[in-house]
Amino acid sequence: MTSLALQLKRLALPQSDPGLLTRKEVASLLFDPKDAAQMDRSSFYALGCTGLEELLGIEPAFYEFQDTLFSRSSLTLERSVQSREVNDKLDAGISLFLTRLCPYFLLKPAQKCIEWLVHRFHIQLYNVDSLLACALPYHETKMFVRVVQLLNINEATNRWNWLHCLQKPGVPLARGTLITHCYKDLSFMDFICTLVTKSIKAYSGHSANCSQLRVIFSFYASTIVPALDAVEKVSDTIISKLLPYIQKGLKSSLADYKAATYMIVCQLAVKVVLEASLVDTLALQLSKSLVREPVLAKEGLGCLIVLLQNQKEGAVGPRAFGRLCCMSSLVETLQVMASVHDVSPLLRYLLPHLVHGVFSTCTGERRDHTGLTQSLNHVCLFLLLDEYLSQSETSEQHITSLNQRLLPLVRLFESKYGGALDSVIAAHVGDVSDTEQKQLFHHFLSLSMSSGKYQILGNSDTSLLLSLKHPLPSVRSLAVEHLMGIITSGQVRHKTTFSVLIMSVLSHFCYKQADTVSSLLSLLQRTDLSLADQWSVKLPVLTAAVQLLSDPRVAKGGAELVQRAGWSLLPFLVITAGRPDSAQLQLARHVAQSAVIAQHPLTVDWAQGDEPSANRPRCVCVCVCVFFVPSGEVWWNPEKLDTNTCCYLALICRLFHVVVNGAGQGASAGSFRELMRLLLQVHLKEAPLLFRFLCVLWGYSSNQGEQLDVKVGAVLQTQALYVGRALLSGQPAATLADLASAKSPVFPSLLACLTSPVREVRRAGLGALQSLSAADASPFQPITEKLLKHTEEIIADPSYISQALGVLHEESVSAKGRSQQKKLQASMEQLLQIIQAPGCPSYTACTLLSALGQVNGESVLSALLPLLDRLLEQSGPEPPTLLRHEAQLLQLVLGKYNEAAAPLLAKNQACVDLLVRALRTSARPHADIPSFQITALEQITKPFFSALPDEKVQQRLLAVMFDLLVESRNPLVANTVSSVFKAIAVDGELVANELTPPEKPKVTVTVQQTRRSKALQSGEAGPEEGAVSWDRVTLILELLQHKKKLRRAQLLVPPLFSLLASLEPRVGDQGNMEYTKQLLLSCLLNVCQKLSPDGGAVAPDVLDEDKFNVELVVQCVRVSEMPQTHHHALLLLGAVAGIFPEKVLHNIMPIFTFMGANIMRLDDAYSFQVISKTVQTVIPALIESAGHVDAVVARIVHVFTDALPHVPEHRRLPILAQLVTTLGPARFLWVLMLLLFKQHATHTASSASEKDAALERDVDFWISLCCHFEVSDQLTSLIRILQYLMQLPEANEPLKDKTNKQNTKEEEKLIFSVEAHSSKELRHFKFLSVSFMAQLLASARFIGKVRPVHGEPRIKGLSQYLLEEILRYIHSVARCVEENADKPTAKFWRALLNKSYDALDKVNALLPTDTFITVMKGLMGNQLPSVRRKAMELLNNKLQHRTQWEEPQVTVLLQLSGNLLSIVGKGHGKVAEEEEEQAVNRQTALYSLKLLCRSFGSGHQEAFVPVLAAAVELVTSPDEEKNVVGSALLCIAEVVSTLKALAIPQLPRLMPAVLHALTHRKELLANEIYLLSAVTAMQRVTETLPHFISPYLQETTAQVGERAESSSSSSSSSSSQLAVRLASLRSTVATKLPPRVLLPTVTKCYSSMVTSKQLGPLMSILQEHIGHMEKEQLNAHQSELTAFFLTALDFRAQHCQGDLEKTERIEGFVIDCLLAMVMKLSEVSFRPLFFKLFEWSKTPAEDKERLLTFYRLADRIADRLKGLFVLFAGNLVKPFADLLRQTNAAATDEPLFDPDDDGGVEKSVLLLRFVLDCLHKIFLYDTQRFLSRERADALLGPLVDQLENSLGGDDVYQQRVSKHLLPCIAQFAVAMGDDTQWKALNYQILLKTRHASSKVRFSSLLMLTELAAKLRENYMVLLPETVPFLAELMEDECEEVEHQVQKVIQEMENILGEPLQSYF
Repeated sequence: MTSLALQLKRLALPQSDPGLLTRKEVASLLFDPKDAAQMDRSSFYALGCTGLEELLGIEPAFYEFQDTLFSRSSLTLERSVQSREVNDKLDAGISLFLTRLCPYFLLKPAQKCIEWLVHRFHIQLYNVDSLLACALPYHETKMFVRVVQLLNINEATNRWNWLHCLQKPGVPLARGTLITHCYKDLSFMDFICTLVTKSIKAYSGHSANCSQLRVIFSFYASTIVPALDAVEKVSDTIISKLLPYIQKGLKSSLADYKAATYMIVCQLAVKVVLEASLVDTLALQLSKSLVREPVLAKEGLGCLIVLLQNQKEGAVGPRAFGRLCCMSSLVETLQVMASVHDVSPLLRYLLPHLVHGVFSTCTGERRDHTGLTQSLNHVCLFLLLDEYLSQSETSEQHITSLNQRLLPLVRLFESKYGGALDSVIAAHVGDVSDTEQKQLFHHFLSLSMSSGKYQILGNSDTSLLLSLKHPLPSVRSLAVEHLMGIITSGQVRHKTTFSVLIMSVLSHFCYKQADTVSSLLSLLQRTDLSLADQWSVKLPVLTAAVQLLSDPRVAKGGAELVQRAGWSLLPFLVITAGRPDSAQLQLARHVAQSAVIAQHPLTVDWAQGDEPSANRPRCVCVCVCVFFVPSGEVWWNPEKLDTNTCCYLALICRLFHVVVNGAGQGASAGSFRELMRLLLQVHLKEAPLLFRFLCVLWGYSSNQGEQLDVKVGAVLQTQALYVGRALLSGQPAATLADLASAKSPVFPSLLACLTSPVREVRRAGLGALQSLSAADASPFQPITEKLLKHTEEIIADPSYISQALGVLHEESVSAKGRSQQKKLQASMEQLLQIIQAPGCPSYTACTLLSALGQVNGESVLSALLPLLDRLLEQSGPEPPTLLRHEAQLLQLVLGKYNEAAAPLLAKNQACVDLLVRALRTSARPHADIPSFQITALEQITKPFFSALPDEKVQQRLLAVMFDLLVESRNPLVANTVSSVFKAIAVDGELVANELTPPEKPKVTVTVQQTRRSKALQSGEAGPEEGAVSWDRVTLILELLQHKKKLRRAQLLVPPLFSLLASLEPRVGDQGNMEYTKQLLLSCLLNVCQKLSPDGGAVAPDVLDEDKFNVELVVQCVRVSEMPQTHHHALLLLGAVAGIFPEKVLHNIMPIFTFMGANIMRLDDAYSFQVISKTVQTVIPALIESAGHVDAVVARIVHVFTDALPHVPEHRRLPILAQLVTTLGPARFLWVLMLLLFKQHATHTASSASEKDAALERDVDFWISLCCHFEVSDQLTSLIRILQYLMQLPEANEPLKDKTNKQNTKEEEKLIFSVEAHSSKELRHFKFLSVSFMAQLLASARFIGKVRPVHGEPRIKGLSQYLLEEILRYIHSVARCVEENADKPTAKFWRALLNKSYDALDKVNALLPTDTFITVMKGLMGNQLPSVRRKAMELLNNKLQHRTQWEEPQVTVLLQLSGNLLSIVGKGHGKVAEEEEEQAVNRQTALYSLKLLCRSFGSGHQEAFVPVLAAAVELVTSPDEEKNVVGSALLCIAEVVSTLKALAIPQLPRLMPAVLHALTHRKELLANEIYLLSAVTAMQRVTETLPHFISPYLQETTAQVGERAESSSSSSSSSSSQLAVRLASLRSTVATKLPPRVLLPTVTKCYSSMVTSKQLGPLMSILQEHIGHMEKEQLNAHQSELTAFFLTALDFRAQHCQGDLEKTERIEGFVIDCLLAMVMKLSEVSFRPLFFKLFEWSKTPAEDKERLLTFYRLADRIADRLKGLFVLFAGNLVKPFADLLRQTNAAATDEPLFDPDDDGGVEKSVLLLRFVLDCLHKIFLYDTQRFLSRERADALLGPLVDQLENSLGGDDVYQQRVSKHLLPCIAQFAVAMGDDTQWKALNYQILLKTRHASSKVRFSSLLMLTELAAKLRENYMVLLPETVPFLAELMEDECEEVEHQVQKVIQEMENILGEPLQSYF
């Protein structure tokens, strides 16, 4: 079907089918199509309505179709004529009906409905998908096959074409086929999945559970699941296709649909490893489905287990766990499944989340009673304990709540899996090392061992007891704390018994170590006294602890331990509870009665008195006041107070806290206020004491120490500030003035409160400050007034106070004249004095100094210097170490070293000394605070250093920094020094001073002292005075490497060179010395780059040239062995070359000599960069300043070329390219190339192969190097190379011209010194140079670069200039060739000349065509024949390779023909050699004329008429050399083919000359090219002018025949070409000439050539001519041809002369030619010809030779005519029979040919062979029953008798029988076709088996085998008579015959197909 037909068919709709209503056969599901065609429409309608009524009894959902598909109106509805909208609506109704019908498809009513739909609505055409969807679940039934047979799915493009194979056989669809197609065709898989969703949608409003769709769900699962199992690899496409339907299935409420989906998910999980995100999503959907509809809980959990079991662990996230926890029946279902299946994958997923959920939620899963396997219970307990121990950062309250939740779970595990719990706990014991984890571990142990264990297990709490009795104090302390936790958590039921037990244990071990006493005290102090509801639990333990502390054995720990215990118990005497029966009062009673309190100085008589009451603390207050009131101190500084005073202050603070809290509100507020009054009266009666105490409370919150062991929070601080405000408001003026004085701590403390981060603290502080501001005489009044003006800002922003103080300081400094500013300044100074006062607490000083962060200046730093001095003294290596706040204070003081205070360092030496001390202080008292050294270094910033007015200070700081760099071993210090030095701006003189070694003292010494000092120096390693400290210098140099901010960098040059000069190698320290040298060179390079960023010169006043020691740098290059040192030195020299080019110029050669000898051999990127940098910088400066640039550059390039063999190969090209680019390729590329040529020419290779390989490699490199540059540069270089080569002498002899010698001597010595090299090397150098030029010009890379710029004028000019130079060079070389013709070097000069010509040829390719022609014309007139020849060769090359020419160019080229003809017409010279050369030139000129004619002759014929005349003249000249004549003949061939008719006048001269040339055989044999040229000329003339060569045709034909015979006997290449030319000539003669001309010529030629027996070519001409003859021409000339052939066929009879082989060959030519004519004849024309030949063969009767010719011809004709020949063979039967008898030696005594005649037997054998072969072909192609009974009888006897014919001998007999006789007789039997004749034939053959001769019997057996093989089963009728004869032969006397009989029997059995043994 054509593509158009396919498109039309695709566009055609079913309703457009014209035969839809007129079919003889109607599609039917229930009836035969022919029977259905006989039924009317009403019958089908009644059938459909009946089916619908029956369906309505089963399913009411079909009711809606009564009015649509099965209505009366449908009888007249023809959908093929309806609109698209009507058909779409109808399709939707049919699809819905078939979807609902699917569950009932196999029922008869459903099939009736389908029958109606098929008949009326043609659903088999319009609704194929819906119909198949309805039937597909029943694919294994015959009804499904009936549905498929209704469809038209023959087309391969149909989606249901795969079901086409079911239509004809009618077999159901195999399940395997369905499954295979499902996973191969994903659209079909989607069709099945969509079938389910459509069915659910169709029944969604009619059935709750859709039970009728169970068959569809079953089909869905039974198809998709096996398809997933069968597919080799589940691809992503399959998964993406199924996922939407899986999600729908999991979300569905239908149990069957969900179950099918579960199966698919399981199969997916088993088949493929899914991505983690997909697995997580599937698990979540499964979990949701279980929660949403738990009807298939067991199946859903099983699916989830399979998913978890087969996918990667950890792929399912926590979301699914959250859903599963909402499943009510999870535990029960898992319990049931665990009894049968392995549910461990699900438990392994659930348990970690369950354990984590216990710790993160308030409700946990507590219903898990399912038995766990051994691994799972260990895993669960391990996870539980591990998660518990990870709660180290959780609050105590959360831990308590967590313990309450975990207690039932842990006890459940303990009861069911006690062994697992013990093993898990035992495994964790050794792993718990952290203190917090130990505590949690004990908590976990308590969950399993506490709460009434004695009632169950007796003494089971051994681990806790062992811990309490552990010998290590830390373990015992931990046990005590753990015990307290158990009691306070409320987990103990029998608290009293447990407490008594633990207390007894405590009494057992309490006195062993003092740290246990500390633990008890800590236990008491951690008790929260405010929680009254827990006192019932705590009181027994606390009481026991107090009793233990009162034990007399405590005193054994020392008085200090007893006193500490007493001070710790004092706070418990303060009672806040009002009830007399409170536990707090009971504890106080126990404390008061304890021995510790009784022994304390404060309460020494308490134990003797009554019970303590509420008034007893007053006594405590009075006593304390008597003992511990500090006097004479401005500050109460907890950091400086002793322990007792600190305890007192802590007690007062606690009392104040309790009283203030109680006095604020509540029923007891009055009592507490009274108590506050008493506290103040007794302890703090005086105002200074009171406010010192309040200052402690105001500022202690910022203290990070624990001197008072009291926590002053923001609330207590605020309360104290409000109390202070109230107290300040009520103070008299004098007292207030004292409080506001400089000696009072009130103002500094309030000022510190203003920096608090708590807003209320700042508000309260401002209130107190407001009250204090009433004292007008206060020195801080100016500050107070200013601050009170910004109350709101201070309250809002805690950092505002710092800004305000900074503004105040600026005001005090800026206007010094005013009194107000002086007061303000005095206030600031007074504040600073307070900060630096020794009594001021360090935390308060830190706070104040932080507030003064923006207060800077000389005065500020000067005021703080004493404080800095004191702190630095304390920070020494000796204890005590600084407190944290003191260290912070020291940092803040060091921070005042800034740019504002920098001038002070020049004025105050102490300021510098302190900074130096700080820089040298490496102490770091606290790990989180950087060392003072680092802090001091960080203060040396760029602004600070620049602000220092004195260079001596800068010098000292730099020296200290460098000393730190040397002395410090801290890497942080080194990094800080480096960053500081990098940031500051330094003068070069300062660094130079640090680099300069100190001068040695000049002391007069004696010789003995000098020797003694040298001995000491040799024995000691320490540096002497004045010596260079190389370590220090090295570190400074390292800093200078990256220093950018360096002023007057030139000042570093002298010291750097001085260091470089003094750098002497030390023993064992060579590496460090080289490293230092590299640093020095790098610093010098940096200085040069700073002084001259662009690489130019520097003014002398900036840097003096004499200070730069270039020789020293060069010395570094020479002496050092380190490549890195070389690199640095070369880079420095490159930079210096731009600044001081003259100095570098004097040292240039040592630099490049070193580079060539060392650095160029390295293979690393850095070395290459150094070389490039050196070349780029040194050489340009060198070129600018040097006078003799060429000589210097030549030396430099010489260095590079000498080093090139040692340079890595991949670095050679970049290095030389960089060198030439820097030098200038147009100027110096030629120098480099010549030096490379010289290097190769003077290099000697060990073998010829190595030499060739080296040359090829070098030439490729040279070309790559040259092509790296522009084309103009390359052409210029080639010109310079040619000019240089022409300056060189022929050999190493001195030049005659002395002036020229003097001018070129220097350059020759630099590039190629003639005196230094031999003549052979000179010749090699020249040859290599010229060869490279030719190779470069021919290289693809060069041509690629030339092509884009070929037309540019500059390139044209350079090309012409190059051509002129190479022509000059060629002229010079040609002259040398002539001069050295008789010398041994003649071969070299000729080779060089050829290479020069080659280069010239390549240059010509660059020339424009016009220029080229002009140049060639000039060269043709050159005096030298070689130049003229080369010009012609170039012209020929151009003509051969170019096909398009412009007309002006053609005109100019045609003008060259005159020049060429003049060359052709030149006479001979005087010398033979010149003649040879002239002959070559003439040949070349003729070839050029030939090419010109070929290119332009067709359009300019007249221009070549003289050329033809000249060429003919050459050919007709008898004395011309044959090579020239050959070229002339080729030229004639081309010109004649072009001129055509214009060449006719030259034919009378040309053709005789050519034919005459062909007749001279000696010359032809000596010069085959000449012969080939002659034949070519003749062929082209004949082809061009065939109608004008009749006068020469006979001779031409004769010569063709003779030359063809001679060429066939030769095997040379030219002979093969000659054969081709001769064949072409023969074809031309045969096809171009008419028969009237050619046939007479052939006859004449035959007569003349028959004697030479060279008739083959002649016959081939005639044969081809006959093949091209028209039928009319053949009929017209048939008689002439017949006469000719009768003559030619008589060749055997007339000219055989006994040479049968040659006769047979010639006769074959004649017969082939005759056959060509026979094949063109009709039957009517052929019959008389054949009989004429037959008659011809019989006359004369006595001459039998014609019989051989005729029967050979008959055999060939029979072979060509095949069956047609039978029509003419009737008359040959009798002659055949006669000849068979006459040639049978056994049948006749008279031979056919005279045996005396030469070859008579051979002729008889040959004739017999022709006869048998002819008969075989007649029998083989017989289709007309040619072989009648008479003819068969006539031939049978003679043929069979040939078995006896031994003519020719045994070998001939065997060959004749096997190859000719057997096939003939066998085909004879086939042609007879009659069993009666077969019997006669078979019997005659059998008779021959009884012949006397064994070879006849043997041949008879072969004949029988061949006959049986041809007749096959027809031979069975002949078998009975054959068997007796075979039986006789089985006992034959000849062994060969016996073996052959067995073979015959075996082959007959194989042929006939049955055994023959039964016949014997």
